[in-house]
Amino acid sequence: MFIDTHAHLNSDEYNKDLDEVIKRAIDSGVEFIVVPGTDLATSQKAIELADKYDIIYAAVGFHPHEAQKADDYTLSEIEKLSQHSKVVAIGEIGLDYHYNFSPSEIQKDIFKKQIEIAQKRNLPIIIHQREAEADTLNIVRDAIHQNPLWRKNGSSKVNRFPAPRGVFHSFSSDAATAWKVIKLGFYISLPGIVTFKTKRDTINNSHEVLKKVSIEHILLETDSPYLTPEPFRGKRNEPAYIKFIAEKIAEIQDLSVEDIGRTSNLGAYKLFEIGKYPEPTYVYKIRNSLYLNITLRCNADCWFCDRKGEALVKGYNLKIMKEPTSEEIISAIGDPKKFEEIVFCGFGEPTIRLDVIKQVGSWIKQNGGKVRLNTDGHGNVINHRNIIPELVGIVDSVSISLNSIDPKQYGEMMRINPDIYFPAMVEFAKEAVKYIGNVTMTIVDLTGADEIKAKSFVEKEIGAKFRNRPYF
Repeated sequence: MFIDTHAHLNSDEYNKDLDEVIKRAIDSGVEFIVVPGTDLATSQKAIELADKYDIIYAAVGFHPHEAQKADDYTLSEIEKLSQHSKVVAIGEIGLDYHYNFSPSEIQKDIFKKQIEIAQKRNLPIIIHQREAEADTLNIVRDAIHQNPLWRKNGSSKVNRFPAPRGVFHSFSSDAATAWKVIKLGFYISLPGIVTFKTKRDTINNSHEVLKKVSIEHILLETDSPYLTPEPFRGKRNEPAYIKFIAEKIAEIQDLSVEDIGRTSNLGAYKLFEIGKYPEPTYVYKIRNSLYLNITLRCNADCWFCDRKGEALVKGYNLKIMKEPTSEEIISAIGDPKKFEEIVFCGFGEPTIRLDVIKQVGSWIKQNGGKVRLNTDGHGNVINHRNIIPELVGIVDSVSISLNSIDPKQYGEMMRINPDIYFPAMVEFAKEAVKYIGNVTMTIVDLTGADEIKAKSFVEKEIGAKFRNRPYF
């Protein structure tokens, strides 16, 4: 299922066949559609559509092209419209210096005033930005500084990112800018441009962004009737085509289409409160691998880990309230041969429950499956013995979080005593290479660790494989 977070179904282009467009969307797996306003009339029409169709939600606001049409009266009307139960955002608002259909100073003034409405109503915003990046970011930063509680909604202070305040729709900047936006509490959304075959800067940027920004920060949108994806480019766009965008994103991010839909849908829920929040799970599938979330306990407290926050990964909620038994895990797995591998991996350290790893892992192997252990490498310290020989014949491969080859940085990143845990992790890795053989050690992108030195250390000193895993 998909959520199209930006489709102008209030456009006159759909006047003759909107019922058919909606039916095709539903048949293509679209669960919900957000229809943004671009002025007072289209905002009113978005609400009318939301009232008529269960699948549609509305946003209200003045697009920068229409900014000079806005005044105190029309903005007060937008605020009134925002109180409708199916209005989920103020938008589409922002700045567009490419066309400048409205003077830039008027655009900035109306943009600021609409953000004030969103803050007053505690609603997110949908931002249009074209060739106005610096001014857009400055206005957004100032608005957050003036009202830091906007959209907090009692969010946990330990979450890695701010509460979601909006989305930069049809994002066309580079990955560095994307991360600036994300750290301000915004999603980015990518339309059919990602599928285009012509080599243009916007296409190249979108592919770069998809390689460096996880789907956890990306929403799906068609921007219908514009930016129609391949293979329908040149024709009128519609929400049914969102699956082609999802397929291209999945290809670039090496995920399944289901992974893209599920994860982006959770983003839409967190931003717009559309759909539902997932129930906690201890078994979850990504690509064609099955992951086992057997504990939230951990001896480390990595600053980049979301264990104490929402504990979300790829649209799954791993915030389990109790640890599952071996029997519960085995029952949930089903046939192990259906999966490429089964991985002991959650937001906790699996070797804290070594007996479960051994019991469940043995069952998986006996039933034709493959087992991987994803660990911080502290299992020997945790269990007060060398546990690697006990895993032979049970675990086929091991992934170890190296994080940094500088012991001081390692300790700071994981908030542990490096004098104890760094050498323990190195020894664990060497033992794993000796007894199990298939070992990969990873660092997290964006942590500041020296990737070149880390790769050399892993390959030459440990004899393992090296991977730089994305930060999400």
